[in-house]
Amino acid sequence: MNIRTVLHELRLLIGFERNTTSHGEKWISAVGATLGIISVYWITRWQFPHGFMENAGSLIMVTSMGASAVLLFAVPQGALSQPWSVIGGHLLSAFVGVSCQKLFPDQTWTAAVAVGVAVGVMHYARCIHPPGGATSLAAVIGGSEVHALGYHYLIMPILVNVIAILSMAILFNAFFHWRRYPAHLHKRIRESRQTQPAERQFELTQEDFSAAMQQLNSYVDITSENLTELLELAKQHAEKNITHPSDIIPGKFYSNGKLGKLWSVRQVLDGSDDNVIPEKDRVIYKVLAGNGAYQTGICLRSEFRQWARFEVKPQGNGRWVKVEAD
Repeated sequence: MNIRTVLHELRLLIGFERNTTSHGEKWISAVGATLGIISVYWITRWQFPHGFMENAGSLIMVTSMGASAVLLFAVPQGALSQPWSVIGGHLLSAFVGVSCQKLFPDQTWTAAVAVGVAVGVMHYARCIHPPGGATSLAAVIGGSEVHALGYHYLIMPILVNVIAILSMAILFNAFFHWRRYPAHLHKRIRESRQTQPAERQFELTQEDFSAAMQQLNSYVDITSENLTELLELAKQHAEKNITHPSDIIPGKFYSNGKLGKLWSVRQVLDGSDDNVIPEKDRVIYKVLAGNGAYQTGICLRSEFRQWARFEVKPQGNGRWVKVEAD
């Protein structure tokens, strides 16, 4: 096993995915998160210029808002980023944290119980929001100033912080049509196009995806609606070219057009150039991505052509795009 194969397996093991977002999108997310936190601070300060309650005047915002900013401005279309997830995740987790602190004060395990119960409550309330765990934790380990607030902690700083960052998320993302927030607004303004099936025996349906997500039995940060929309766009792209390449050319890249673990991209390294005897017309290839990455092999040119769905070209960041037929 060579070093590239080892690194490839390590990348998959630790979940280091290739980021396919553009540089512009990255900068937009960074600027949005900056403005989001600024809005939290200044709106809270404007609303409570002299502090909130006598014993907690310096408490302006909780650190979990930083994590919410990542979701709202870097993943605005994600299921974890939607308004109910943000509102319910923070407020319910805050309630759990305050309750645990009141029931089990000064216990070493109180913080752990608070986070665990908060996760369970968010699950059942359908508002999973990872920063909510930090909100419940802060209610326990935030010190005497936070403890003095009691259940007022839900109003200030939590509710005020949530309203501020949600308001900025709606306003900021509205400037970019592909980032409209909440995600439902993006769906409403987007024109729905249907792909005409090309000899397709079965069409995957909304119910199929819902059943598959239920069978997976693990929270996935994408809704079944978004998943089916993504599939529809993929089908539109797939039907642009459904024939196998007529020529297998050394140096070119080819994809088998599969999904998931079966997907693979190969580069033809060399060929025998024996067009007279098909049984001797072989090609040498190397797998560059997907199933069997970084392995080399040899096969008949006819076998390779049957395997190859279409020619592709690299786009950077691990992306491969289909080469359009002339």
